[in-house]
Amino acid sequence: MAVLQKKITRRIRVLRTLILSLLAIYSVNLFSMQVLRKKLFESEAERISIQSTRIPAPRGEIYDRSGERLLAGNIEAYSVYITPSELPRAQRNTVVNNLARLLNMSTDDIESKLPDPNAYSYGRVVVAKNASLAAITEIAARIDDFPGVSWTSKPLRDYADLGSLSNIVGYVGTITRDEYKLLYNKGYTLEDLTGKAGIELTYEDLLKGQDGWISKAVDVHGKDIASDVARIQAPVAGKRLILTIDSSIQKIAEDALGKRQGSVVVLKPSTGEVLAMVTYPYYDSRVFMSDSAGRAYLELLNNPQKPMLNRAYQASYPPASTFKTILTAAILEEGFISPDKTVYCSGEIFYGGRSWSCHVKKPGHGPLALEDALAQSCDIYYWTVGRDYIGVENIVSYAQDFGYGKDTGIDLPGENEGLLPTPSWKEEKYNEPWTPGDTMNLSIGQGYMLASPLQVADMMAMVVNDGVIYKPHVLKEVRDPATGALIHEIQPEVVHKSSISAKTFDMLRSYLRNVIVNGTPKVAMSTKVVQIAGKTGTAEIGLKDRWHSWFASFGPYDAPAKDQVVVVTMVEASNPWEWWAPYAANVIYQAMYAGQSAQEAAKAVGVRLEGSSVHGRRE
Repeated sequence: MAVLQKKITRRIRVLRTLILSLLAIYSVNLFSMQVLRKKLFESEAERISIQSTRIPAPRGEIYDRSGERLLAGNIEAYSVYITPSELPRAQRNTVVNNLARLLNMSTDDIESKLPDPNAYSYGRVVVAKNASLAAITEIAARIDDFPGVSWTSKPLRDYADLGSLSNIVGYVGTITRDEYKLLYNKGYTLEDLTGKAGIELTYEDLLKGQDGWISKAVDVHGKDIASDVARIQAPVAGKRLILTIDSSIQKIAEDALGKRQGSVVVLKPSTGEVLAMVTYPYYDSRVFMSDSAGRAYLELLNNPQKPMLNRAYQASYPPASTFKTILTAAILEEGFISPDKTVYCSGEIFYGGRSWSCHVKKPGHGPLALEDALAQSCDIYYWTVGRDYIGVENIVSYAQDFGYGKDTGIDLPGENEGLLPTPSWKEEKYNEPWTPGDTMNLSIGQGYMLASPLQVADMMAMVVNDGVIYKPHVLKEVRDPATGALIHEIQPEVVHKSSISAKTFDMLRSYLRNVIVNGTPKVAMSTKVVQIAGKTGTAEIGLKDRWHSWFASFGPYDAPAKDQVVVVTMVEASNPWEWWAPYAANVIYQAMYAGQSAQEAAKAVGVRLEGSSVHGRRE
């Protein structure tokens, strides 16, 4: 027993000695790593690190409906950054001054992009988006003089000379901090560009693409250590977008409108495709790609002519006599008054203690039935039937049926839904009751009534389509950026179908054709290459010598709906009065169907495009 006890004791001592020896060895090694070789390991960690660099994805390209004319693409450009945490405060002014000289910028422009000197910011701040290769070369050669400065080569948005298409395509700009709060979960950084207006904004998710990355081992100076084992994830370009816009029609419409504040909409009623959308004045998308984009934006924003406003769908006006189309439809559909019953126009009526003058023909039209009243745009006829036969409730109901008082749903941002006034709206807005005089004003598209040119185009599209309105859109197709393969094609989308009978629409179309043949625009609509139907409008704005000029139309009149187009021209009262809207439409139709330029078409129909002295009567 004693012998066994001695063996156990000996084994315990050996085990204790072994454990103590291992602990001693571990402690010595730990001391060596943490104390004796600490600086060696710190130096090695600083010498070698894994660096990941983002590779920006090219933004998706935008083409017109042909798929051949590039509207928005990309070019390789150098962006210059400053990392504030790496810029010594004592050298800040020197670095900023030197950069300003190289980049041809003001020091104020650069300083405005940098955070407060007391803020220790680790994020890079972009100070120039399109630096020259010469500037980058000099910075690289004197990198010790530019602490905290870096640069990358990245795709920069490149716009064609778009003209009025700029207000459709839009533009991109550096992401703001407020936008970043909403978008950082989608992979955005503060260095990114994002859509700010037009197609660029609406279809940002399709256009952005997916950034790539390159990860590699570098030393403390950023030099590659093992470039052969670098991991690369290639960027994926954004989708290629094909628009519904026909560049040739856009150019025709732009030239026909000329330098007159206003707009033109050319719509394919059977699908909702927007073939042209002109607004004047317009901006140039390219100014937002310069380093002075901020200053350019403020200048555009403060321009009293509002070039950033797309007047075709972001502005609204009294639709004036184009609105008589709706009352005509109501009469034909429900017989509020017999279309054959005449109303006598003496040129003036008295109601509510005031005189109401028929502005189209001061001496009066005499007795008129519905078809001639529409052709001659007789105010007294529509005042009378609107007030005494149809009533405000029915007028409002029919106007809503034709799409007024609500947005069209077009795939562009910031649409103006106009205003369809009602008795309850007036009571709430002005604390005043609706009067028969308000009904008279509404009957001719005046008073409180407001509509955008696109809404008026939808009204005419509904007439063409026997009561169907398709959602207007400017995107036609989405295609693969590498192969061009079709990914998605926008299908016509019915947004409204009226219960008005096909017979009523057939009669209404014939009435609108008679407007051209025997009515107010007979002289202006002189083209012989295509038959047109439509309605003029002249909106009062309270000035004695200025009015808004409208012309809402469709053609060819004798063609199937699928082959027709709707053209709405609108010239603001801010221009010298010349009743240009129907003349502009005449040029557009002539050019489109004769295969001519706007200048050739104008010559063919006998008008001059710029500085025209053509004057017409008000209606």
